[in-house]
Amino acid sequence: MDYPAVSKLLATPRRIVITTHRSPDGDAIGSSLGLYHYLVKGGHQVQVVTPNNYPKFLQWLPGNDTVTEYESNSEVAAKMVGDAEIVFCLDYNALHRTDKLGPVIGASTALKVLIDHHQQPDDFPDFSLSDTSASSTAQLIYDFIEGLGGLDLVDKNVAECLYTGLLTDTGSFRFPSTSPRTHEIVAGLMRKGLEVDQVYNRIFDTNSLNKLQLLGYSLSEKLTVYKEYNTAIIGLSYKELQRFNFQKGDTEGLVNYGLSIEGVVFAVLVQEVKGLVKMSLRSKGDFDVNQMARAHFNGGGHKNAAGGLSDVSFDKTLEKLAALLPQYKEALQG
Repeated sequence: MDYPAVSKLLATPRRIVITTHRSPDGDAIGSSLGLYHYLVKGGHQVQVVTPNNYPKFLQWLPGNDTVTEYESNSEVAAKMVGDAEIVFCLDYNALHRTDKLGPVIGASTALKVLIDHHQQPDDFPDFSLSDTSASSTAQLIYDFIEGLGGLDLVDKNVAECLYTGLLTDTGSFRFPSTSPRTHEIVAGLMRKGLEVDQVYNRIFDTNSLNKLQLLGYSLSEKLTVYKEYNTAIIGLSYKELQRFNFQKGDTEGLVNYGLSIEGVVFAVLVQEVKGLVKMSLRSKGDFDVNQMARAHFNGGGHKNAAGGLSDVSFDKTLEKLAALLPQYKEALQG
């Protein structure tokens, strides 16, 4: 990142739009709103535009009521992007990850600033802070603010948003990407007024009865373990999800239960949502789910955590997954 150039760019009030990927998770929306509060305090006119909605357990975040969804308000959102002088691109490495918002961003004449920690970013931004070793984009937002000499503008709102990204993308600080730097940032945020217990409770300890019943059903009825391949797969059809009145975010973290089984090094959650067959892939050790998702499921992400979309039906996707396992047998031995 060319901090002197960006600092000069932000030295005067600007029209800024912050964007993130489709179906924003805790890191995506936490990073976006954390940067939003920082830039607003710096005197800028700032809008956050998401491709679509995100889970209810993230909608308590300060600034949530200012977010504009492209999917439900496309004309207003497109005008915001078109009028912007700077577009921040957070937690995605390619414009197609913003779905229908991607062409709008691509057509914008605004300067584009990428802040992201995913592998193999496309070459579209004017400025880039890309670090695959970072635990989260929220960590990079803190680094970005620090690089601009702006930590004095970090307040409790910024802290709660960035901590949400750190907490969720590190699996509550248990993933290998968690570093001493990660914990140093949390300490800095706590000094700004962050109350870690309150954020944790709002994200993880506020569940609907339907969500908990779906969890029980998924683990008791829909979990298949392929012992020969150290693999666990959970498959949920649209009909099954509707049975439990599925809401966005209800299966967040579900794939990790499969990965927690002794001996399992690869876990997949396959779910059929609104005509799409979506996949969450997780692994332990050296098994690279980013490469697998890229090769077979139109996706990608990180070495141990990736997502994908299948181009065949739900049932055929499960068959395809099972059929792929033999060719990865050696790599799956852990």
